[in-house]
Amino acid sequence: MKKVELVESVVEATGFTKSDATKAIDAVFSAITKALVNGDKVPLVGFGTFAVSERAAREGRNPRTGETVQIAARNAVTFKPGTALKDAVNNN
Repeated sequence: MKKVELVESVVEATGFTKSDATKAIDAVFSAITKALVNGDKVPLVGFGTFAVSERAAREGRNPRTGETVQIAARNAVTFKPGTALKDAVNNN
């Protein structure tokens, strides 16, 4: 689903204008992003939890040349689905 399709879905469900629905979706994404940047978890009850996990530096291999390369440490966003979301997906 693209963002445009998400906006349309929110418009149909709420009766908001496209502009208002876009602002609401952008505000939610922005709030989640800010919380993750600050190192907080974002639990959305019934949906799932967004969190940041640290990935350690490691050695990798260039698939073309076979040469060993260093992959830097980084932070990664993780998502753990909630029970309601898992049930909805599996009972389709």
